[in-house]
Amino acid sequence: DETAPTIFGGDIKSHFLVFSDSSSETNKATLATFRKVSKTVAGKMICVYVDTGKADNGRILEFFGIKKDMGDVARIILLGEGVDKYAPDFTEMTEENLAKFGADYLAGNLKKHLNSEEIPEDWDAKPVKVLVGKNFADVVYNAEKDVLVEFYAPWCGHCKQLAPIYDELGEKYKDHPSIVIAKMDSTANEVEDINIRGFPTIKFFPKGAENKVVDYNGGRTLEDFVSFLDGTHDEDAEDKKDSAKDEL
Repeated sequence: DETAPTIFGGDIKSHFLVFSDSSSETNKATLATFRKVSKTVAGKMICVYVDTGKADNGRILEFFGIKKDMGDVARIILLGEGVDKYAPDFTEMTEENLAKFGADYLAGNLKKHLNSEEIPEDWDAKPVKVLVGKNFADVVYNAEKDVLVEFYAPWCGHCKQLAPIYDELGEKYKDHPSIVIAKMDSTANEVEDINIRGFPTIKFFPKGAENKVVDYNGGRTLEDFVSFLDGTHDEDAEDKKDSAKDEL
């Protein structure tokens, strides 16, 4: 995507983005307003326009959880170890609203925005439990459960290769009293303090440990996973092999 280097490159890490379809009736007015506002944050933020009507920007829209039919949308991001996203509390793209959004961000008055799908009614119907942002903490930080989570992307080739093995793993532990096998689509859901840099990423959340996270870097056969889960459930149980991942 041509837009990606503009967003993720450069020395200024705060970026102000406006998403709008170039063929929409509101596009020209929105961009004119955004240009005015951009002058007020010059040198502090990079202002980027993303054309939601351009097919090449599909991956960028997916990353931000934005769909073309949402109309004109604003977001602010801060690039650090991960990407912190901020969403406004307005829908009207007026000069006053956009200027206040930028000013509130620079003043540190905004709370991070985390994407989440709605909780599926059948999220726990299958052996591999389906997590979204809204049910992640309740399931993963259960003090009585050891939880293994695959963070995946629907388009990820390595995730697709892992799927039948991971389903088999879920089947093996579906009746276990304290082990939960789960997965989350990380292109549509985000959680606090969990930064995903490639797919699939697998993390283990041990029971009885307050918000402890163990990166799983072991092999990806059924036997590898079972050996890990039936082991000591901590860093010493990890097999430090390199695992294939598709980058974000």
